[in-house]
Amino acid sequence: MKPIQGNVSIEAENIMPIIKKWLYSDKDIFIREVVSNGCDAITKLRMADFALAQGCSVRVEVDREKKELRFIDDGIGMTEEEVKTNINQVAFSGAQAFLKEYAGDKPQEEAGIIGHFGLGFYSVFMVADKVTIDTLSFREGATPVRWESEDGMTFTMSEGERTTRGTTITLRVSDAEEEFLDVWRVREVLERYCSFMAVPIYLTEIKKEEKKPEAEVKDAEAEDAETEDAAETEEAEEKKEEEKPINDTQPLYARAPQDCTDEDYKQFYRKVFHEFDDPLFWIHLNVDYPFKLKGILYFPKLKEQFGGIEGQIKLYSGQVFVADNIKEVIPEFLMLLKGVIDCPDFPLNVSRSFLQNDGYVRRISQHITKKVADRLTGMFKSEREAYEGFWPDIHPFIKYGVMRDEKFAERMKDCLLFKTTEGKFLTLSEYKERNGEKLPDKMVYTSDPARQDASVRLFTERGIDVAVLDQLIDVNFVSFMEYSGDPESKFRYVRVDAELDSLTGEGDAPALDSDKLIALVREAAGKDDLTVEIKPLANEQVPLMLIEDEQTRRFNDMGRIYGRSEMAMPARFSVVLNSRNKTVARLSEREKDETSALLARQLYDLAELSRQPLEAEQMTAFIRRSMEVVELASRL
Repeated sequence: MKPIQGNVSIEAENIMPIIKKWLYSDKDIFIREVVSNGCDAITKLRMADFALAQGCSVRVEVDREKKELRFIDDGIGMTEEEVKTNINQVAFSGAQAFLKEYAGDKPQEEAGIIGHFGLGFYSVFMVADKVTIDTLSFREGATPVRWESEDGMTFTMSEGERTTRGTTITLRVSDAEEEFLDVWRVREVLERYCSFMAVPIYLTEIKKEEKKPEAEVKDAEAEDAETEDAAETEEAEEKKEEEKPINDTQPLYARAPQDCTDEDYKQFYRKVFHEFDDPLFWIHLNVDYPFKLKGILYFPKLKEQFGGIEGQIKLYSGQVFVADNIKEVIPEFLMLLKGVIDCPDFPLNVSRSFLQNDGYVRRISQHITKKVADRLTGMFKSEREAYEGFWPDIHPFIKYGVMRDEKFAERMKDCLLFKTTEGKFLTLSEYKERNGEKLPDKMVYTSDPARQDASVRLFTERGIDVAVLDQLIDVNFVSFMEYSGDPESKFRYVRVDAELDSLTGEGDAPALDSDKLIALVREAAGKDDLTVEIKPLANEQVPLMLIEDEQTRRFNDMGRIYGRSEMAMPARFSVVLNSRNKTVARLSEREKDETSALLARQLYDLAELSRQPLEAEQMTAFIRRSMEVVELASRL
């Protein structure tokens, strides 16, 4: 062929600076783009001549001495005309509009340059100061072609010297990007972007050979002359046997679910997400219509508070890594899970704007949500015991999903469980059925079973179930449940220390000096306007309780969660004295003195301590006062 020179079309002098600017923080993307091209070349060869494509692979060579990265495939190769079409012409439409749109300072994540207009190959110029392509088409009689460029804007194309089918892309790495001459850096990028590509990918480090003294070389040549060929053959065979691709060409999610064992799923989970604990369970997605979708979603063990949960969803397109946790494809509440989703119809470089405005993406998101809900509801109906066993780990995820997604909430409404202090798991309807006679319009719960034990016992001793809602998400969840429930029922969620209307005891209570008791409690609290009530509570052992307004406490709790404590409302609480308690009765009978004031203050602090930790000065005073009470008791 006749050597030619020319300029890459479509105003390359404008395109290249934009590529480098917008992809600056993701320079390593060039490895994915070039390897993807190599895989495509092999796929095309397989379609043209299946037998010829058997055993094909992509090889990445790191040559630090020559400052080169080489990407070698034995795929379909290119003719001179194909190089002109695929390389010399950046084929896209609306170039001027594109340049105008991205001339401003939009975030890089919204730009999505590569993949939109066939610019994938040109990403190599982010790291290389010279790029060479040596290619030979599989077609009989084809002529090898060499293409060279130092800036992506001008090129030289001539007849090449390649003798085997395929393409080699050689990058001379610039001084500023020498990190990509580190084999471990290249391996990290390959494992991130290419770990599931459908063609075997090998990584090789070309090491510098040490030169021996001339005399030693001659002696070695004489000794090894007879066995050199055999040794080389044996070494090559051993190397071939030992060498393994860095990728899994048939990942678990691409297989049929019936062909996968539980151990397969667990091993895949540990390998991909570097987890030591096994997942609770998983959902295998395998959809061919109305869109193509494969993947596996894992439910991890969520041991900590909801605020510390961090999931990971990896998005792939045709087994090529695209991104982590793109919420437009994966509903936000599913981000708490770990999993792999492969949508082959997505471009490799999906932009936020594309995803936000694409109806296809929305349908995929809705389908994933439905599959998760179907798996959970199916387990609830047919494996209730297993579902209850998983509930302590999965309930934050389910509650979050219910609050974030209306359709998910509709599907899951009958499968929400409430664990009681007795260890039972009840749905809302089951709770109402068990407790409706005593609590027709509310559920009582505790946010701290140990600290609120005295209040909990007031209910459990009367046969009332107390739900445990002790996660951060529960502060929002109970409000959501009240808001989204049947407005006519006016069903409420009330903490055990918020009201005691249903706990009035049966039988007569002794007549007490109300004025004296109220004065003692107000003085102990240091609040003259404190609301104090005297009621006959069912549990005679409880002398005094602090009752805090439910809505005010919730508002303040949410403020603390979201870091807005400065907006906290003044606490609204009252005191209930149990007229059936002997200590209260004796205080009513005593003359008001230092001892009665001491006991009233001690009772008040005990009630406060069951509600929340005492401040430093309060705790110091409480301990000192406790010693005084012990001293009084020792005199009896």
